[in-house]
Amino acid sequence: MSAPLGGLAAELAGDVLTGEADLAAYAYDGSLERRRPDGVVIAKTAEDVRKAVAWCAAQGVPYVARGAGTNLCGGCVPLRGGLVISLARLNRILAIDTAARRAVVEPGVVNLHLQDAAKPLGLFYAPDPASYKVCTLGGNIAENAGGPRCFKYGTTTNHVRAVEAVMPDGTLARFALDDPGPEIMSLLVGSEGTLGIVTKAWLDLVPIPERVVTILASFPSLDAAMACVAGLVAAGVTPRVLEAMDRMTVDSIEAYIPAGYPKAEAVLLIEVEGSPAGTERDLEAVREHCGRHGATEFRLARAEPERDRLWEGRRSAYAALARLAPNVAVEDGVVPRDRLPEAARRLRALAGHYKVEPALLFHAGDGNLHPNMIYDERNAEETGRVMAAGRDILRMCVELGGSISGEHGIGLEKRAAMAWLFSPESLALFRRVKDALDPQGLANPDKLIPLAGEGPPGPALERRVEPLSDAAQSLVARVREKARSGEELFVIGSGTKTAAALRRDGREVLTTRPLKSIRRLDRANLIAVAEAGITLAELKAAIEPEGFYVGLPLVPGTLGGLLAARPWPGIRDAVLAMRLLLPDGTVCEVGSPVVKSVAGYDLTRLLLGSWGTLAVILEVTLRLSARRPDVPNDVRAPRRAPMGPWHRKLKKAFDPRGLLNRWAEGADA
Repeated sequence: MSAPLGGLAAELAGDVLTGEADLAAYAYDGSLERRRPDGVVIAKTAEDVRKAVAWCAAQGVPYVARGAGTNLCGGCVPLRGGLVISLARLNRILAIDTAARRAVVEPGVVNLHLQDAAKPLGLFYAPDPASYKVCTLGGNIAENAGGPRCFKYGTTTNHVRAVEAVMPDGTLARFALDDPGPEIMSLLVGSEGTLGIVTKAWLDLVPIPERVVTILASFPSLDAAMACVAGLVAAGVTPRVLEAMDRMTVDSIEAYIPAGYPKAEAVLLIEVEGSPAGTERDLEAVREHCGRHGATEFRLARAEPERDRLWEGRRSAYAALARLAPNVAVEDGVVPRDRLPEAARRLRALAGHYKVEPALLFHAGDGNLHPNMIYDERNAEETGRVMAAGRDILRMCVELGGSISGEHGIGLEKRAAMAWLFSPESLALFRRVKDALDPQGLANPDKLIPLAGEGPPGPALERRVEPLSDAAQSLVARVREKARSGEELFVIGSGTKTAAALRRDGREVLTTRPLKSIRRLDRANLIAVAEAGITLAELKAAIEPEGFYVGLPLVPGTLGGLLAARPWPGIRDAVLAMRLLLPDGTVCEVGSPVVKSVAGYDLTRLLLGSWGTLAVILEVTLRLSARRPDVPNDVRAPRRAPMGPWHRKLKKAFDPRGLLNRWAEGADA
């Protein structure tokens, strides 16, 4: 870096570090990668962050934001040198509103510190990554972090209401769920610092449940434990927590911090919560399923000290394994819940092939696998085998219909594997989104998206994509025809929200209404894939008689129209993935067809509220429930507002020629 740092240091309230020892301390995170920065900014205020980013933009200097450095995928490593901007001193809890159940925090607040502050008020913050005692909330937001409680409560994105962020051009912007237009806030969550740096966040808190019961169930085999998990999910039982550990993990924990785990081939750590009556109902359902799948022990921990001891053991698993070798490689992938038994068998086969000994931990309720492989990085041959095993574990997850990351992110280590998960068209869209918000490419460069010409880390994987319906193919063909001629596209659902626009002139109107089939109903994993032209009444009439429910309001119009208008922010929690038709006729997929995935930009939620200005929604993958959710049905579509500056930037990423639904770019008349 040729630009002198003295001028920047004079402008900041915080410090600028350039000493060799200081730079070495910020050259790494929880991965194996090491790259030394040219300088480190220890920001004390959001204005420090803004000035540092503005300086980088003016000087053409790359930068990486950093919290506690617990990232396991190289996300904090400054691959091109430049600046590391540390947010650790922005560590204030600014407010906790007990009535609104909301906290306002700076990004350097440690997850545990928010938990401790909320607990006396009868509240808690649901996301609880294993590193919660040290990881920061800003890092959690950047990675869309999860944890054991995500099975019931979702990942970080489900608990963020608004963020203040320094954008790559050095401006400070605020994005919230109740903003008109697309969910730009959701795009920033999980973007790994490549699109902006969060300097303040408004987070939802949850009431502490009336009762919590922790269950420890032992099984004679890991296969039996995984089959039990799949059975619980298929039956619609939703514990607060559903964790799994194998014999190696349990034995390592007991040797490190005796937690009372039995000597068993596999254990499930399960928690149910709620009212006394509801807890007993769920407890009996769990007991019945564990017995059906051969549980050899079913132990209840009702008192808090006993529960805490079991959880201290579970959360100490990494430390316990780290005592056995200098290094622990922690993999992170997701499979559909009904494929967990097969995933466990294939994991063992891979371990035998590569002669590695993984300790297996699972956030089993959402299909999130964490094989932990111990090794010594000084042994190049052993390190190579461990890295190859990790690569093939990710490939296996994709082959089974899952994702390459459930909560750790992509960073550097999984960047090339994105080519296994997403099509070239989807990856190209990710790149255009990055370029639209960060045209200089300075914000955490070379992370998350494969580099130009970079292929997958192993043999190509044939992606299994269901063909579009005849109705969808017809719409795609017509859009491509109009795109070739540069003709404006006017695409709607059933027209319930666009009557005024339809009356304006005689332009050809394309509609998604013929796209009204349910393409897949996955009963075992509580997932449905529906075309965007289906009405909410048609969708619910098809799934509810079979005992399935979706968290969407029953309103007039189509599914795609509901998502495009986003009359209620809660619809975001029901949407997992989409198949999109871009204005140039390209079809691509965003999101993942599993209940937990943090791979790539969250373009699925970005489309919510976009009023059809970015892309045409063809299909939607929805999360289902076996119990009727509490959703409002008296919602109304908000009035459109003019496109804001960040919406316009994103519009160019999706629709460079500005062909799609120009009528929706302005405010309602």
